[in-house]
Amino acid sequence: MADPTIICPSCKTEIKLTESLAAPLIESTRREYETRLAQKEADVVKRDAALREREEALSKAQQTIDDQVSEKVRSERAKIAADEAKKAKLALQNDLDHKAKEVAELQDVIKQRETKLAEAQQAQADLLRKQRELDDAKRELELTVEKRVQEGLTATREQARKEAEDGLRLKVLEREQT
Repeated sequence: MADPTIICPSCKTEIKLTESLAAPLIESTRREYETRLAQKEADVVKRDAALREREEALSKAQQTIDDQVSEKVRSERAKIAADEAKKAKLALQNDLDHKAKEVAELQDVIKQRETKLAEAQQAQADLLRKQRELDDAKRELELTVEKRVQEGLTATREQARKEAEDGLRLKVLEREQT
């Protein structure tokens, strides 16, 4: 097999390419490619490190955002719960005031009846009988009023509690859906 040859670009002489002549060229080419490869590997390592740093920064930023959102949701829930409790308290107080007014009006009616009975000055037998009837009616009326007040309060409290829970549940569902 014939040795490879190269032609000199200046003098056009054909030069045999022997191992001793080609070795420095091959070595310099090999070194050049190794240098390039090392540079590319260093670039890849730098790029990977930069990507890792960026991913860590993004992860930290995401965690910060998640923490802020969680805190905001927690704060909003507390505010909503406080608002709903305040509304329920106000509604209950209004109900109690209304019931107290009704009781006062009924007590006024009873007092007026007692006054009319005292002014009538009927016979002692009628007076005693009327007095017993009036006392019985008064106790029954107070019992009925007390029962109604208790029933109204129980129903109102239960309704206020349910409305507050439903309101909170709806707001929580809305927050979770967004």
